[in-house]
Amino acid sequence: MIKEKVYGVPKYGVAYPGLLCPGCGHGIVRHMIAEVLEEMDLGEKAIHVGGMGCTGYVTFTLRLDQMSCTHGTGPALATGVKRGLNGKPFVFTYQGDGDAMAIGAGALINAAARGEKITVIMGNNANYGTTGGQMAPTTLIGQKTTTTPMGRDPELHGYPQRTAELLATIEGVAYSARGSVSSPANYQKVKKMLKTAFQKQLDGEGLSFLEILVACPTDWKKTPAESLKWIDEVLTKTYPLGEIKNISRKK
Repeated sequence: MIKEKVYGVPKYGVAYPGLLCPGCGHGIVRHMIAEVLEEMDLGEKAIHVGGMGCTGYVTFTLRLDQMSCTHGTGPALATGVKRGLNGKPFVFTYQGDGDAMAIGAGALINAAARGEKITVIMGNNANYGTTGGQMAPTTLIGQKTTTTPMGRDPELHGYPQRTAELLATIEGVAYSARGSVSSPANYQKVKKMLKTAFQKQLDGEGLSFLEILVACPTDWKKTPAESLKWIDEVLTKTYPLGEIKNISRKK
């Protein structure tokens, strides 16, 4: 009898209830990462560097070699792991937007400038989720958070940071894209982007970066369904989906 797996826990995922809020998008990304590692046969040589904040909970639900680091230092630690083991392991980080582009902006931009052969995945939920929904670099103009109760004002708080577009301007970056997990169709699109980002690392072409828009119903004060609709109708106007940079350095 031929058996075909059509649904279930991925080989590199853990089947127990996570610590994330109902409707949180980070759990969907975690499932996708585990699926892609299995489909690309990368799990046995992969090392995940877990970020701080809500993405740190993802570390508990992946069945991989993993490391945690101080806030914002994911790309720096990933660089050390990759170089220290002579470039052999497959190394990726999963970080939130606050972790990657506030506290960790220096580590990320300098890893990109060096063209480190790592993959950085950033979940963008437009706020600091774990600590109560404060303004993040990605918070939209006019968006209310606990630290911008009247809405983000660019004169006071600056403008939202478009990370995928920023990194695309850096020469050491081989791939930069933005996707969303707001629908099954978008899930399949961003899963394809993740495979491309991972392949760039395997081919040694430079740093690969993938930004994924994820829901944060608790801090957005919305239901999970309302949050998915808000991503499609509002968040994507500031953060459009698609590949921004995809270059080949194959010889």
